[in-house]
This record gives sequence, structure tokens and C-alpha cells, in this order.
Amino acid sequence: MEHPEQTTHGVGPWPGELPDGDEYDPELLERGDTRNVIDQYRYWRMEAIVADLDGHRHPFHVAIENWQHDLNIGSIVRSANAFAAETVHIIGRRRWNKRGAMVTDRYQHVIQHPDIATFAQWARAESLPIVAIDNVPGSVVIETFEFPRRCVLLFGQEGPGLSAEAIEAAEAIVEISQFGSTRSINASAAAAVAMHAWVLQHVEFAR
Repeated sequence: MEHPEQTTHGVGPWPGELPDGDEYDPELLERGDTRNVIDQYRYWRMEAIVADLDGHRHPFHVAIENWQHDLNIGSIVRSANAFAAETVHIIGRRRWNKRGAMVTDRYQHVIQHPDIATFAQWARAESLPIVAIDNVPGSVVIETFEFPRRCVLLFGQEGPGLSAEAIEAAEAIVEISQFGSTRSINASAAAAVAMHAWVLQHVEFAR
């Protein structure tokens, strides 16, 4: 079995007596694990990691329009994995560039929808409100918005932002407050900010 997601970080072969457990990958135990995973998942099989993540993913989804082969999509998938989003939805028939995901797409559920209409129909069937993230007229600042616990955060392309059809499908439109001279921030950065805003409202932290 090959592990092409190797990075320059990691651990060597398992020291001492090998552990028991179906979650462990015999090849990784023997050769070492240089994948970009947290320590808890060192030496684990990919399928075991996905199964464990499925036990505590958050109930928000992430959706991205993909009409122009946006290179930010991979980075958004990576952030969705970091914040344990339930699923990432890519809207559009184009193939998306996975390089920015740094192979986190292997651990993250990703679904593709051909168009906004199909995606919106899916969201309605799942009773998931669509929250569009864009700085357009009528939007509410993210700092005052109360995110539904179950929802889909919808992001547009770098540059043009969300399509008119996507805005129409959304139940709320939220913008990230900015205080400098630039008109907008990078799409993948905006996605990370929005996901973290959801986390701050719905995840309890020890104090």
C-alpha cells in the first residue's frame, strides 16, 4: 500500500512491541508514518481515520461554486477537514484542483452537484438552510449573525463571488467585516473565517 500524502513531518517505525487493533496499518507500523495527520491518528489506516471522524463531525456543511476551476477549492476542503465539517459540496461539472487540499479530501466527505438547482433541491430535502457568504447588498455582518446549528455555508468563486442563482437560493447572506482598503478577502480565507465563526457559536470549550 502506498501513502502518497507523505510530508516532511512524521514518525519513524513503531518502537517496541507492535500494538493490537484493526485501526493500525501494518505497513505504517513497520516503515513509519510521515502523513500530515494529528498524533492521535499516527499509524492508523485511512479508513479507520475516516470512521473515527464520522463519529464526531460537526453538523454544518460547506458548499463551493466551481464554474471557473477555482484553485481555492482545495484549500477550502482542507479547512473543512480541519473544522470537521460534515460534507463538502462542489457545485459545477468542472473537475476541481485537489492540490490545495493536501490530500485531506481522502478523509473528508466530498459530493459534487451539477448546478445550483440540484444542490438547492438536495439542501431542501435535508432541511438544511443555505447561508451564503458574500459581501453583497442586503448581507448581514458575520459578527452579529446567529448561525443555525445545521446549515450549509455557501461560498462563491474568487473574484466574481456567488452567482445570482446561488444568492437567490440562500436563506441568509452573511459578509465578513473588513477594515482595510481591499474590496474582498481571499475565498479560502473567507471560508475558514466563516467555519470558525460557526465553531465559536456551537462548540463548547473547556475554560
